[in-house]
Amino acid sequence: MMPVSRYVNSKWNLFAGMMMIILGLIIWFNPFDTLLALAFYIGLGFIAAGVFYLISSYELRFGWYLLVGSFDILVGFVLISNLGITAASLPIILALWCLTVGIIQIISSLEFKGIDLPWKWTALMGYVGLFFGLVILMFPTVGTVAISTAIGLYAIMFGILQIVEYRLCKNIYKRTC
Repeated sequence: MMPVSRYVNSKWNLFAGMMMIILGLIIWFNPFDTLLALAFYIGLGFIAAGVFYLISSYELRFGWYLLVGSFDILVGFVLISNLGITAASLPIILALWCLTVGIIQIISSLEFKGIDLPWKWTALMGYVGLFFGLVILMFPTVGTVAISTAIGLYAIMFGILQIVEYRLCKNIYKRTC
């Protein structure tokens, strides 16, 4: 069994959660500006959150954070480098991101469960990602407002749950020292 301290979230996970909340609020309060601006904001947010996950992966030597961080950075650069194409395909790109990260989180939660860490929050984040990804794929023509609302809500929930997970893991680490 791995020592608990190896899997305890670092401060970078807390920053990633805060970044996702800020990203969600930006998305929510700018539904009609332009789809191009939305793609750009989301791309920057993905890159920033991905960098935090990569740093956390390096500190904790946790492969799932490396995978999520690399994927977030890749999606962020795709969104920023092709704004015109991205605007037209934004619902599909974001739905695929939600599905992929959701699956990674569900698998990661199973590993957390195996080493007695709070796994339910990670699993919940994964299932929420799957739900939003499937809803967007089922209704890709619902418009910018619905997409920005759904993705904004998911980003805010993801950020809040990431911060809760950070706090829970921090408390567990204090008890094991």
